[in-house]
Amino acid sequence: MGHLITFKAYRNHYIPVLFCLFLLSQFGVYAQGNLLISPKRIVFEGNKKTQEINLANTGKDTAKYLISTMEIRMKADGGFEEITQPDANQFFASRFLRFYPRTVILAPNESQVIKVQLTKTSELTEAEYRSHIYFRAIPNEKALGEKDTVKEQNAISVQLTPVFGISIPVIIRNGASTTQTTITDCAVKMSPENKPMLVMTINRTGNMSVYGDIHVEHIDAAGKKTNAGMAKGVAVYTPNPIRTFQFELSNTTLDYTKGKLQITYGPSEDVKSNVKTYSETTISLN
Repeated sequence: MGHLITFKAYRNHYIPVLFCLFLLSQFGVYAQGNLLISPKRIVFEGNKKTQEINLANTGKDTAKYLISTMEIRMKADGGFEEITQPDANQFFASRFLRFYPRTVILAPNESQVIKVQLTKTSELTEAEYRSHIYFRAIPNEKALGEKDTVKEQNAISVQLTPVFGISIPVIIRNGASTTQTTITDCAVKMSPENKPMLVMTINRTGNMSVYGDIHVEHIDAAGKKTNAGMAKGVAVYTPNPIRTFQFELSNTTLDYTKGKLQITYGPSEDVKSNVKTYSETTISLN
């Protein structure tokens, strides 16, 4: 969980409206509007110098997208905000990236491959670098000669055209990772809809980001373990030392006032790692 989607509204010209959301994908493919993007994140490490991003238009109309980079800060609650200057111990990847094409026009059911290459690798120090590749949809302009609908006298006409965009992180890792995580401040609370929610804090130290899945098991008095729920694609980006996180426990048949919860944070299935678990903790519910 950790990708920026933007929505902008236009009234003939740009209106400075930006809504920053984050998207949780469970399938390795992101969808926004009629655009499918795969994979959902790019990581350069080792000797890998080139990677590909697959775009597909699932809509009924031809669509045009502009492709650029943007810099993003992750906040402690997992939200995002666009920045122009890096925070302390944050390094942008954009100046080490080259990608093409930068404009894509996709007919219905058409796909396109975007090539992403590393450049200036001799200038990389031992650190993690991160930027986000941003795909912005360009709305169809009104055809010349098309007439506006007649409005009542003295009425104000406002036409809003939604413009959607989605970004995926591109991470360059140079050097060995020293990153470690711990899980603290865990508790189960009930949502306004009376559904069990697990709240927790992920603490990160070291030089690299972490990205993975959270698995939760309930342990009863007899020691029996039952799956309680999981959250996929949970990231803590550098330089953040903590991320507060909460999600709904899917197994609502369990009694969350008794027993224990075993909480495990580990690499997602699509992450190549020799580590099976980042961190683990057990809390008492009694």
